[in-house]
Amino acid sequence: MGSAGELVDVELSDIERTVLVVGLNEWGGPARATDELAFAMGFRDRADLFAEGDRIIKQLERREPLTARDWARTVLVTEVVFASDLVGSGRDWASTTGFSDVDTIEFLRSIQSKLPGPVRAVIGAEFGTRRTGRF
Repeated sequence: MGSAGELVDVELSDIERTVLVVGLNEWGGPARATDELAFAMGFRDRADLFAEGDRIIKQLERREPLTARDWARTVLVTEVVFASDLVGSGRDWASTTGFSDVDTIEFLRSIQSKLPGPVRAVIGAEFGTRRTGRF
């Protein structure tokens, strides 16, 4: 099935890539990540979320493949920051990103439908479970 470090090229439109970039960027704005939340989303801590997020943003903007692990983390952090008003942008999403909730849901559903098996296999195997201690 592959590994979390396997490079995966997901064919996304420019706007879908932009939604993921914006989702990563929102953690440096209105979102409120804790070390524990960052860990649950596949990062060592909050600082790692920012550092790795910056690296992933550059790769997305250059249309480079990401590892299965990076795709999973990127989509997950975007889903959380978009939907949660407790820790994410929530109700501020549209005003801070310029994307309406309706459009964002459409783009996220499209992105989700394009994720191959190796990306989906990361959750529960690499992170998102108490068994992980790899960081």
